[in-house]
Amino acid sequence: MSDFKRVILVDDNPVNLMVGANILQGLYQVSTVSSGEKLFRILDTVKPDMILLDIDMPVMNGFDIIQRLKAESRTADIPVIFLTADNNIDYEARGFALGAADFIIKPYYPPLLRKRIELHLLADSQTQIIRKYEQKVQILIQNNKTALGDLQNRMLKTVIELVERRDEVSGGHVERTRRYVEVLLDVLIENNIYQDVVASWEKDLFLQSTIFYDLGKISVKDDILLKPGKLAEDEYNEMKKHTIMGVKIIDGIKAGMAKNSSETSIFDYAKEVAGFHHEKWDGTGYPYGLKGYNIPLAGRIMAIADVYDALIEQKPYKKSYTHEEAAEIIARGKGTHFDPILVDLFITVAEQFKNISKQT
Repeated sequence: MSDFKRVILVDDNPVNLMVGANILQGLYQVSTVSSGEKLFRILDTVKPDMILLDIDMPVMNGFDIIQRLKAESRTADIPVIFLTADNNIDYEARGFALGAADFIIKPYYPPLLRKRIELHLLADSQTQIIRKYEQKVQILIQNNKTALGDLQNRMLKTVIELVERRDEVSGGHVERTRRYVEVLLDVLIENNIYQDVVASWEKDLFLQSTIFYDLGKISVKDDILLKPGKLAEDEYNEMKKHTIMGVKIIDGIKAGMAKNSSETSIFDYAKEVAGFHHEKWDGTGYPYGLKGYNIPLAGRIMAIADVYDALIEQKPYKKSYTHEEAAEIIARGKGTHFDPILVDLFITVAEQFKNISKQT
């Protein structure tokens, strides 16, 4: 059992403890406790990988417990999932404000409970890896700058693997979109278009930054991200937040890099592709409703690459379009969804997009 992740289930109802433990049996090393007081006695000697926490308990409720957990440095980074029979939006708002990773409604649906735990443990594990890489980067900046490039590449790969493993549908999507962006950038350079912007870009760093563009999807709940059907309006509004969250996460990674260092420029590019790839030329996009040239060029380029790949990719709620159909849809979006100059350039290199889509 020593290789199993340790999960502590906290609930004052013995039936809930028994049901939860049975669902997770064989997958995790599960400990069950009936109160916050008993939880903290265990935490004096054991640090679990996750805590599943009931809210409505006597003496010390779930909100009291998570406040204490987050206030103590030794337990602050333990992911906490709230368990509640009350589907109350105020509960959720308060819980997330206090640092909860997620909410699960009782009675438990076993496959969903297992999947939620699996995804959050994966995210936590990958986050810890990223932090270790950031620490190593800082040491190398001071002691061995020649090794920085390789380590940074490994850190970037770790981040993007986290995103792709959450979205089980989109294998190869990130690599394809990077290559689409490269095709568009090359044709811009060849034709001296938008040179006032492109001339200042470090091409390799910009292309590398594109792998971050959907990073904010880490923050989207799995029942929305993995939903096998069209999203409801409230779910779509939650999904749209991934652009803003992506920028916040990139800012957090950048903050761990050397101040005023050229190594941080990749994250400046990444913020533009993550934050603006869903803006539309006519101002109807999100998250800011920017219009025309007010949308950063990096976001306008990424928009075409992202939409093209989304169209040709089959998903549970939509068919895959042919290359010809996808190209026609992008052409029809000229001047509304997309920068008209970029659409004209896309049409000239559309066959290269088609070849890339077949190779990955």
